[in-house]
Amino acid sequence: MPQNPSLPSTKPPTPRERARARTIEDIVRLGREHLALHGAAALSLRAVARDLGVVSSAVYRYVENREELLTLLLIDAYNELGDEVDAAVAALPEADFSGRFNALGSAVRRWALREPARYGLLFGSPVPGYRAPAERTTGPGTRVIYALMALLDGAYRAGRLAAPGGRAAVAVPLAADLERIRAGMGLAVPDGLLARGALVWTSLFGAISFEVFGQYGADTFAAPEELFAHHLAALADLAGLDPSADPAGRRPE
Repeated sequence: MPQNPSLPSTKPPTPRERARARTIEDIVRLGREHLALHGAAALSLRAVARDLGVVSSAVYRYVENREELLTLLLIDAYNELGDEVDAAVAALPEADFSGRFNALGSAVRRWALREPARYGLLFGSPVPGYRAPAERTTGPGTRVIYALMALLDGAYRAGRLAAPGGRAAVAVPLAADLERIRAGMGLAVPDGLLARGALVWTSLFGAISFEVFGQYGADTFAAPEELFAHHLAALADLAGLDPSADPAGRRPE
């Protein structure tokens, strides 16, 4: 019976395909090293080819140009960060929403401090002259925000996300944006909670960026770990997560 062309092929890769995949992996690995040493703006495919031990014309058979190398590095970094976040979150019970939020934020920070150049590529200043192809980078690039919103949405569906207080109303144009996001991500959280989730997201990455990029100043905080833990607790409060409830959803008497 002929194979359905809409299904992925189950044929094993050929030796040539395996060799090509290994070469691209080597190019990405060397690209990471060059990114750490020289920064994204100075990334050179010719220099990568030299370290790979081939002439520049040969490397272009695998990676078309510098922009393609940057795209591969973006996808690689987004997916590694997403994998680490997913593993950290999955290590805790599904109903432990506060613990999972803490695990998510801590995983992002650990990866960012370990990989500051790659974090800078993802969340720092844009690379001059480079525009990431959305059709290839949006999926990997939204893994962490999807994980965060899934966590908050799960807490809301379980009755564990407090309604927002204060007097901030959601304006009509913003409500339309939030409805589009809610439909696109399959969420149930109402407008106020969804808007608050966006603030939690940007605040989390803002705190991490300040630390990674040295924006606090060298002598301002001698206890960055404790500062970040305080920030995470404050953001959990802002999100409406209740750390006093145990993973079964019960509150202490």
